[in-house]
Amino acid sequence: MRALRLVVALGIGLSALAAMALAPRQQPEGEPFSTAIKRVKEGLYLIPGYDAVTGGNIAVRVTTEGVIIVDDQLPPSSAQIAAKVRSVTDQPIRYVLSTHNHGDHTRGHAEFINTAEIVAHRNNRANMMRGKQPNPPRVVFANEASVFLAGVEARALHFGQGHTDGDAVIYFPDLRTVHTGDLVVWGKRTDGAILTPYVDRRNGGSLARWTATLDGVLQLDFDTAIPGHGPVLTKEQVRTYRRNLETLQGRVTALLKGGVTTRADFGMKLKTDDLNWPFPPERLDEIWNEYNPGPAR
Repeated sequence: MRALRLVVALGIGLSALAAMALAPRQQPEGEPFSTAIKRVKEGLYLIPGYDAVTGGNIAVRVTTEGVIIVDDQLPPSSAQIAAKVRSVTDQPIRYVLSTHNHGDHTRGHAEFINTAEIVAHRNNRANMMRGKQPNPPRVVFANEASVFLAGVEARALHFGQGHTDGDAVIYFPDLRTVHTGDLVVWGKRTDGAILTPYVDRRNGGSLARWTATLDGVLQLDFDTAIPGHGPVLTKEQVRTYRRNLETLQGRVTALLKGGVTTRADFGMKLKTDDLNWPFPPERLDEIWNEYNPGPAR
């Protein structure tokens, strides 16, 4: 009987461990990964997002005729967005401007598609449709679109390929602030891993074209940038990110011209530690495949 009780207890313990492994990670509370809404500038707030657990950064632009948000994270954090917005204004959320199709920025569409208009670049919608993602936006634009509420403009702009081929930058000209989506990411995920650029080639991303896209962004008159994930940045930090991407492009090209012919050698010889970008293997694969199309080796 004692042996039977031991077996049952062991089975319960293993089941509990398995359940813990399968359960989603808890939303973080407090610094350094607080997800509480915070003021950026007068009339502009940030609901932070650091990774695929917390979602992407949400910009909240408050006007006297309603609220514009940029991106809407993913469950369970997306269910908390409206309450966080109500803590700073009694105005309803009327528009969601989407930066790109990835689920940590769009799975919250389910919370808003029946009460707000979701606006995105047409490639963003196309990527969502191809990937059978739920709640694709109903309003799309090709190069530029603006939403006006109470005289406040939120401008959505597409400058080209980078993270995906549907990246939109959201510009608030009166506040000299941009939300870059994942064209720029900065800092660490909640598990402590460092955020690195992700070239999503399945959704049209391109390292080779990324710097030109950021050149377009940098032509805008802004002093404050909200990245796709991480802390609020200065324009100079966006320039630094762009320069690092250019350095990476040059090193990739030099390796291939220097005779690197296998994925294994490419991964070993590509230097990124001085950029503070420790690329996981799957992200190096995307870069290798873009610059070296053909059978994988």
